[in-house]
Amino acid sequence: MINYSRCPKRVRFQCGFTLTELAIVLIIVAFLISGMLMPLSAQKDLQDTSETQKQLAEIKEALLGFAVMNKRLPCPDTDSDPAASGYGLEEPSCTSTVTEEGYLPWRTLGVSTMDAWGTRRTAASSPRLGDWRYRVDRNFANSTSLISLTTGFSTDSLVIQDHGGINLTSTTERPIAIVFSTGRNHAPDGQNNSYEGTSGIYEAGERTTNFDDVIIWISRPVLFNRLISAGRLP
Repeated sequence: MINYSRCPKRVRFQCGFTLTELAIVLIIVAFLISGMLMPLSAQKDLQDTSETQKQLAEIKEALLGFAVMNKRLPCPDTDSDPAASGYGLEEPSCTSTVTEEGYLPWRTLGVSTMDAWGTRRTAASSPRLGDWRYRVDRNFANSTSLISLTTGFSTDSLVIQDHGGINLTSTTERPIAIVFSTGRNHAPDGQNNSYEGTSGIYEAGERTTNFDDVIIWISRPVLFNRLISAGRLP
């Protein structure tokens, strides 16, 4: 507020803010702006999470649709060079000579390339920021032995656990396909950090300060139900 008491009456119309008053106003404006930016950032993060969840739901349907057409699930993509002809396409087989974990063959499935936090890669040296991670039980991605009602689990032994290490999936009907986003931090968190290892344990749950991955999976009953409904089984 202008302190008119310091100005003679005849020149009050010429008086303005002092430097101190201007500094106080700028500080108040800065606090107001910072208070607005935090909610906007949180809102953007919620939007990105919601978009990623929507993309994963579409990916799940695409995987089930692929299984209906081919009576198997696709193998992961292991190409690192975006200029390679096979980049984004499934590998020919999911044998032990191929990395058990890989990236989602998004071109094969016709789905989005990456999650809402992703950055498109332009070279083999580009970091994988937002690419979908993908793991499949090899018995259900075998092109020489198509899925039947007797198809059982391989030695991959895929498991989904919560943050406390409690199984979220049955030991008798384990997941046969897992897809996840590494979230805003672009790093697999918790049990998911075993990516490119041999562990079949994956983690899902609410977001925490140390975990922001978004994960989906397909169980054998869900797959069988879709194939039976489509007349592909028995």
